[in-house]
Amino acid sequence: MTFQPPLVEGHGGLPKMVVAAADGARFETYVHGAQVTSWCPAGDGDERLFVSEAAHFASGEPIRGGVPVCFPQFADQGPLPMHGFAPVMPWGVVSAGQRADGAAHALFRLADDASTHALWPHAFACEVEVTALGRSLTIELRVTNTGSGAFDFTTALHTYLRVHDVHDVRITGFCGAHYRDKVLRQNDVIERAPGLVIDRPIDRVYRVVPQVVELREGGATLQVRARGTTDTVVWNPGPPTAATPADLAPDSYPSFVCIEAAVASAPITLAAGQTFRAAQILTLI
Repeated sequence: MTFQPPLVEGHGGLPKMVVAAADGARFETYVHGAQVTSWCPAGDGDERLFVSEAAHFASGEPIRGGVPVCFPQFADQGPLPMHGFAPVMPWGVVSAGQRADGAAHALFRLADDASTHALWPHAFACEVEVTALGRSLTIELRVTNTGSGAFDFTTALHTYLRVHDVHDVRITGFCGAHYRDKVLRQNDVIERAPGLVIDRPIDRVYRVVPQVVELREGGATLQVRARGTTDTVVWNPGPPTAATPADLAPDSYPSFVCIEAAVASAPITLAAGQTFRAAQILTLI
């Protein structure tokens, strides 16, 4: 690393850092949840991640937007709080700065302690590595079982992508894939459309999808590549209802769509000493 970017005070007094690449690409990340909250590709001044104006930036609260790291539970699929404890805990900064190749880079670590044991009795170590260079952002999650017995978990990189108007978005790559529709409570639906449009509330877990899907809006295409995961989640809540989260501004739903690399349809079993690796790579075409 050529430098260690300082931690500065972010919203709610939570510490954050901004890391820039030699070519101008940059990202912002909070120690809280090891959560990336901003990404601007090189040569492009537009913010590519969405963060709610009503997001809670507070200890013990999840941040609505950016890229929350869901672990060891995705959504409400288990006894833990929504998306597990990883999004609401302070992570340690292992390293950060500019690599020899000019990429912006940061590495965070979270390990089990008394607070995690109160919720989940397993020994683990998680690492989140963030890299930005050119027009790509890579977020890699590594989970190691540091205990003596196996454990199961689900996970996701819950990525909120900023768009100008979600009604103009078309997502390709899902045609022929099977999915669970959480809005309609239907299982094993087959996607027939060559391009997914967001014209209603949508919450789908697509199974065994291609590694690459594309989000197209106007003349821009964002390639979303997953590595090491089994599912891709697509979510947008649609117009506000009584169920709309309080930390999501009522008029904000047209400004984002979530496309998430996930292990959600069935848990991963990790034996003692094993490491699970997954990543999501966003590339502006």
